[in-house]
Amino acid sequence: MSSKPSKDRLPFEPQQKKKKKPVKSPPKPQKSASSSPSKAKQNSIPEVVSKRMIRRMVFFSGIPTAMGVSSFFASYWVVSHELLKLPPTAVLLVSLGLFGLGVLGLSYGILSASWDEERVGSLWGGEEFSVNVGRMTGAWRSVKKEKEQKQEQKQD
Repeated sequence: MSSKPSKDRLPFEPQQKKKKKPVKSPPKPQKSASSSPSKAKQNSIPEVVSKRMIRRMVFFSGIPTAMGVSSFFASYWVVSHELLKLPPTAVLLVSLGLFGLGVLGLSYGILSASWDEERVGSLWGGEEFSVNVGRMTGAWRSVKKEKEQKQEQKQD
């Protein structure tokens, strides 16, 4: 296995949308429940990858959020023991900054995880982050291009 993440389509990545054909009759209910879960499982994120994402989200979001909560207690302790006179706006800005880092950590935790099942990725996930952001922006561009093509078809 190569150490570089591939920019190819992932197994759980949805395939390109096909043009829908008008349905002449209502669809028949499926007799076997086995085909439906297999398709859902194919389009869902594998458990290994989702656990990897959750671990990274807890780390990159949990630490700043815990620091944001503890900053309230620490500032209260400093003020109550009269060690420093802290302005309330400073306490607010520090805690908001830490909570903001926690929110950013959620996104970074998802995007820095390796989306390949066999590849764990690096500790900080810088390389995985750039690959996954590239995949995400590519998907956005293709959706935007499809919408533009549909608008052009409607105008014709």
